Amino acid sequence: MIHTIFGRLDLSSLSLWRAIQDPTVSELVAAGAATAVLLGALVTVSLLTWFRLWGPLWRDWLTSVDHKRIGIMYCALALIMLARGVIEGVLMRTQQAFGLHGGFLTPDHFSQLFSTHGTIMIFFVAMPFIAGVINYVMPLQIGARDMAFPVMNQISLGLTATGAALVMISLVLGKFATGGWANYPPYTGSDFQPGPGPDYWIWSIVLAGIGTTLSGINFAVTLYKERAPGMAFLRMPIFCWTVICTSIIMIFALPPLTVAALMLAADRYLDFHFFTNDLGGNMMNYVNLFWLFGHPEVYLLVIPAYGIFSEVISTFSGKRIYGYMSMVYATMSIAVFSFCVWLHHFFTMGQSANINAAFGIASMAIAVPTGIKVYNWMATIFRGRVRMTVPMIYATGFFYLFVIGGLSGVMLANPVISYQVHNTLFLVAHFHNVIIPGVLFGLLAGYHYWFPKAFGFRLNEGWGRAAAYLWIAGFSFTFLPLYWLGLHGMPRRSATFSDPAFQPTLWLALFGAALILAALTSLAVQLWVSIRDRDSLTVPLGDPWDGRSLEWSIPSPPPKYNFAMQPQVAARDDFAEAKAKSRAYTEPEEYEDIEMPNNTAIGMIICVCATLFGLALVFWMWWLAALSFLAIVLSITLRTFRTETTHVIPAAKIAAEHRAWLDKVKAASAVDRLEETQESNLGRASLERPTRIEAAE
Repeated sequence: MIHTIFGRLDLSSLSLWRAIQDPTVSELVAAGAATAVLLGALVTVSLLTWFRLWGPLWRDWLTSVDHKRIGIMYCALALIMLARGVIEGVLMRTQQAFGLHGGFLTPDHFSQLFSTHGTIMIFFVAMPFIAGVINYVMPLQIGARDMAFPVMNQISLGLTATGAALVMISLVLGKFATGGWANYPPYTGSDFQPGPGPDYWIWSIVLAGIGTTLSGINFAVTLYKERAPGMAFLRMPIFCWTVICTSIIMIFALPPLTVAALMLAADRYLDFHFFTNDLGGNMMNYVNLFWLFGHPEVYLLVIPAYGIFSEVISTFSGKRIYGYMSMVYATMSIAVFSFCVWLHHFFTMGQSANINAAFGIASMAIAVPTGIKVYNWMATIFRGRVRMTVPMIYATGFFYLFVIGGLSGVMLANPVISYQVHNTLFLVAHFHNVIIPGVLFGLLAGYHYWFPKAFGFRLNEGWGRAAAYLWIAGFSFTFLPLYWLGLHGMPRRSATFSDPAFQPTLWLALFGAALILAALTSLAVQLWVSIRDRDSLTVPLGDPWDGRSLEWSIPSPPPKYNFAMQPQVAARDDFAEAKAKSRAYTEPEEYEDIEMPNNTAIGMIICVCATLFGLALVFWMWWLAALSFLAIVLSITLRTFRTETTHVIPAAKIAAEHRAWLDKVKAASAVDRLEETQESNLGRASLERPTRIEAAE
């Protein structure tokens, strides 16, 4: 029965109430997760109140349009969601390890777990993490003051946070979908799942997807229009090239997903029949639309990680990146090919052999530019003065694990092989073998690499190494055995199994999952220890790693305006060239006033209203949906009447800050590679002399 005010929201929607009514292990696990979310929110609110941090949080963060703070908030959101995603993954591995006799979770609960796990890890860990790193790093690398559209940037963050909030709320109210991270109809249609689960997926994806599309537009315009004088396209760092490709994919691949989700919503809410079993519906139209987004999405995730590895490998090898032009061509080729291979995700659909062959060939071809990148990275390392820092440990793990994942992908590009193993754990092993070493390792390497730039102090090296080794070992033990299980016929998405021969391998995978949980814990401990010991890890001078690009030429953390004077770029790897030719750390002839955007609450208002809007649609509270939607429209309309949108930072203030920093740089002693993890490293690295190989190349 539908209530006038609460819609279909009632006591049975509460996870805690369901556990009281039916105290099975599965319901108690769900109630425990809901309790953890509620306690986490309560503790956060209490700490902010106790330490009187609401004012600074609102003033300096939630209303900020500074690309750096927005990037940090994206990364914080991703790390919070990573914790939930990893815990759910460990829970699934535990269920399967003891699934020979049924396990402890119901099949429905297990289906919710793999649906939320996939949705969270793709949409609310990888994508926000990437958006955060791009937001922070890219404007600094091209010498820009901010993003092209700072307010839109804040709105994009708000919409992404809305999607994450809806997924978290589903732990407490109602249940999530059981149709996997792709939410396939007709199983997710109203005939098969009339509850709120698929609706949670629809509105979290639609709202977050709009935010991501806006981010793609923002990134592209910033790269096209905001580059510093002299920063030609072929002088940009490789990371910026990967951002261009990522932006293109965001702009063109997200709309098919948004359209497919809205069409599914029309089926569920308005009795349309786009994807139903009757009245002309065709679920394969959804599958095509979803994977028209889904495979470019894979490269949306991995291409920025390629850019991060390029920066890390170049810096910690003490050389410029080998084969710059071939890296640019390879990156662009991957972006184009990513739109040409979506059908390999459903070779089992029943289309003609010619279509399967065409998409199989395209799927194999996309491995070629990726292979070019791997060889270029190895050539960069060759005869370089390699420092095995934490980011380089992640890069090393990426090399051998990602190549394995890529080779298994070439196998799956063969329609015959794909048909045989499509519904087995072999496929689960493959895509984790690509996503975790290829994306997560890259993001964690970037997190460690750019953390000193963002906060002015380095992360603890010991705990960082422990986390890196645990991630590599944990992944290897968890997912590589799944290839064997898949080849022997164990199906994916199955909570139980009947062959006792599978059990030892599943226990091995559970051991690996425990290592991954330990890796996540090590990351948390590393952050806590680093904050505690920040005085001994401080690098205010800005260049702790002997960096090569512009972000390392300014203080850590950077001022709001980024650069005291507009950089004049004269070469590729301009900061490395400037240090080599003694033109780094110079004072301009004169300083100028800098105009910067004002803070605004529009992004936070849209975040709150969009969350209420999504929640209202999930539970059919039409009055709340109408009010929240009108509030969004009204807030955007009123924003257009605001005339004072910028403020000016006077040249005198900029000059005083910049001169004080230059004095510190001149007074500090440069440290070499042997001291870069020591307390003596204040952020002024000694010059890494180029080798003859690099000069010739």
